[in-house]
Amino acid sequence: ANPNCSTAQMVVALKPLHDAAKIKRVVVSTYQSVSGAGKEGMDELFEQSRNIFVGDSADPKKFTKQIAFNVIPHIDVFLDDGYTKEEWKMVVETKKILDPKIKLTATCVRVPVFVGHSEALNIEFEEEISAKQAQKLLREAPGIMLVDKREDGGYVTPIECVGDYATFISRVREDPTVDNGLVLWCVSDNLRKGAALNAVQIAELLGRRHLKKG
Repeated sequence: ANPNCSTAQMVVALKPLHDAAKIKRVVVSTYQSVSGAGKEGMDELFEQSRNIFVGDSADPKKFTKQIAFNVIPHIDVFLDDGYTKEEWKMVVETKKILDPKIKLTATCVRVPVFVGHSEALNIEFEEEISAKQAQKLLREAPGIMLVDKREDGGYVTPIECVGDYATFISRVREDPTVDNGLVLWCVSDNLRKGAALNAVQIAELLGRRHLKKG
């Protein structure tokens, strides 16, 4: 089965970095658009936004709380340990695709954006890696567009990634609170990063991993 969209864009971003410096731990916070919940999710955001502007009620149907002008820290069902199934899937799928030794914790949040998932990634590595080295690796990696100017507007937001197949990376920087740590911003069109593209990219990642083992 294909991984979900949030995992797919994340592992595309992590793969070149893992190959270079071996990832030890990842802390990811996602900002996932309503299209991840299908047409009903998009309709609900549109209708609630319209209703609020004309003074009508914005009762939730698809989501557990109002999504218009709000964020919801809950995607999929809750598990016994307090994580949601979406968060659990990100852990399991990343280990399966990249490396079972990687430790990962996720917080998945639904945001009032129609298309495009965003992620803030905090990554700890086994080996030393600088922000400059990471930028070079990401710039050269297939399927990735690095847009990382350290100035106003020098980064990618969900609006700009709509209709594009690439995984966009911005705001690559070193984390001074941990040895061999990096932080980055990752954005992708979750509708474009659908089943067909996922299948091809994930097969390539798995293929490379098994070739190295062989």
